[in-house]
Amino acid sequence: MPRKQAKAAQQAAPTTAPLSIVILAAGQGKRMQSDIPKVLQPLAGMPMLAHVLGLAAKLTPASIHVVYGHGGERVRELFDDGRLRWSLQSDQLGTGDALHQAMPDIPDANQVLVLYGDVPLLLADTLRGLIARSGPGGVALLTARLADPSGYGRVVRDARGALRRIVEECDANPRQRLIREVNTGVLVASARFLKDWLARLKPRNAQREYYLTDILGMAVRQKLRIATVEAADAAEVQGVNDKLQLALAEAEYRRRRARALMGQGVTLIDPARIDVRGSINVGRDVLLDVNVVIDGPVELGDGVRVGPNCVLRNVSVGARTVLFANCVLQDAQIGSDCQIGPFTRMRPKVRIANGVHLGNFVEIKNSEIGAGSKVNHLSYVGDSQVGSAVNIGAGSITCNYDGANKWRTEIGDGAFIGSGAMLVAPVKIGDGATIGAGSTITSDAPAEKLTLGRSRQVTLEQWQRPRKNPSKS
Repeated sequence: MPRKQAKAAQQAAPTTAPLSIVILAAGQGKRMQSDIPKVLQPLAGMPMLAHVLGLAAKLTPASIHVVYGHGGERVRELFDDGRLRWSLQSDQLGTGDALHQAMPDIPDANQVLVLYGDVPLLLADTLRGLIARSGPGGVALLTARLADPSGYGRVVRDARGALRRIVEECDANPRQRLIREVNTGVLVASARFLKDWLARLKPRNAQREYYLTDILGMAVRQKLRIATVEAADAAEVQGVNDKLQLALAEAEYRRRRARALMGQGVTLIDPARIDVRGSINVGRDVLLDVNVVIDGPVELGDGVRVGPNCVLRNVSVGARTVLFANCVLQDAQIGSDCQIGPFTRMRPKVRIANGVHLGNFVEIKNSEIGAGSKVNHLSYVGDSQVGSAVNIGAGSITCNYDGANKWRTEIGDGAFIGSGAMLVAPVKIGDGATIGAGSTITSDAPAEKLTLGRSRQVTLEQWQRPRKNPSKS
């Protein structure tokens, strides 16, 4: 585009323009040493690309475009929900070529924000500031100042501090390599300008690739305003190319979530040993002990205390409930004033009413436990409806599976299940019924009655315990 036309377009551009976001996600990720595409590598329990897509959505763009690479069909299959627009970069010819694949689908009047599927820690406020600095018809580039800039393109400025160009490390001379301000690759520019610049890119570099950063030199020659925004925290722009960098990103993500929780008043016994992978809503005076894993959505009411080494996945916990050490809870709703654990396991579809006690090595699956009931020791309750004020003794289980089908057990209010009882579903235990210890119950037990189902005890007087042959031993 001639210089006069570019200047006129800059002056005539509207003060606001629709935003299109392009996420470059075509990298092969060879350094990951993995069969999983790089942007699908897990960060805080989700693929890296999921974090970038979530960030993009916060900016409410007119469209989101993802450039994926050859062999990246798995990427598209995982995220293709009909709202994203996809472009294939069949050959790995550089970031400029990758962006070029998406541009035909973007109107000239739009602003374009370029993000990367392997840069998952950017913050929405940083990008909002970058978009605001780009202005009508301008260009804005996100930079960072690193103690060790190795591997990054350097920002070369003139004597007045204005950006002149970006030099990739492999093309930089020794003096340029001393520059600590680096290019992050994240930029905002007019779609009209980008289409023109990308069409004129040449692979004149050591890598023989089309560098997206070369368009900044074109903008300088056209005397367009180029704004730069330096990331306040260099961790934001941390790229992920191998498993070490992935682990560093994971650590930074954990640190952020821990600080956010403490800002909401949560007591963390050790902020360095907490792992929040999904959304979490907390009440007042919540305490989380060490090595707790939150895989949201999770809701914790006022005064909830979570002991060490607990895993909570899609769980809500009512006020003042205590989760003791080493509980693993999934897809469960837990009421107020409960005591859970230690070593309690909840599998999906569990509802626990207020004031329930579930203790050592108790497993609950697809069941409801009524208010004030107790299952304290070594018991299994599956596919069951348990009333209020029920006591289930140690070692008792519901036998809910016959090898082909699951059957339900119903236990009425106030029932007492003795230790070591086997309740063979389908079966109903009436209100106030008592099941004798060691019973196997295969038929309904009436309310307010004692029901036993034991074999007759026999003692064999002449029996002797087998002994080992001393010669063989």
